[in-house]
Amino acid sequence: MKKLLIYTFLLLSVAVSQAQEINWVTIEEALELQKENPKKIIMDVYTNWCGPCKMLDQRTFKNKDVAKYINDNYYAVKFNGEGNDTVNFKENTFTNPQYDPAKANRRNSAHQFARYMKVNAYPTLVFFDEKGDFITPIKGFQTPQQLELYLKLFKTDKYKEMTDQATFNAYHQAFKPEFKS
Repeated sequence: MKKLLIYTFLLLSVAVSQAQEINWVTIEEALELQKENPKKIIMDVYTNWCGPCKMLDQRTFKNKDVAKYINDNYYAVKFNGEGNDTVNFKENTFTNPQYDPAKANRRNSAHQFARYMKVNAYPTLVFFDEKGDFITPIKGFQTPQQLELYLKLFKTDKYKEMTDQATFNAYHQAFKPEFKS
């Protein structure tokens, strides 16, 4: 009986942890999904060699509050900023013509789509509105609480009221994080 309880607990733990993962899609899939159910897009632009990118995956994206909020309010896209994928976006095709497969796990050339989005550091989180139009990139590792600020700022369209740094600073000071570490 004791073993049965332990196995049941472990099975439930695995099910709960799996339910808290972010539902990643491609940018093309996100744009298609927007046609049926408009949501903003958050794109994680990473590289294979980037330590802070791995920290973002482990410490922030695996956070149950972050995963739930993103899944409920955004389409989440993961994009290798130095990868070899072909991306179709807004009637343009982006590739990485300088991609070197021998450098797949080391620094490689930047993808044309990463350049288009003004990504020049990794990780960078890029936000798009409900029509797939570019909002802004946010550079660097974000804790769950730091990311929460941006997730809610863009979700509620408060960013449209930000006319200068002082307005953003006031929003930041008044912000009360709800996500747990």
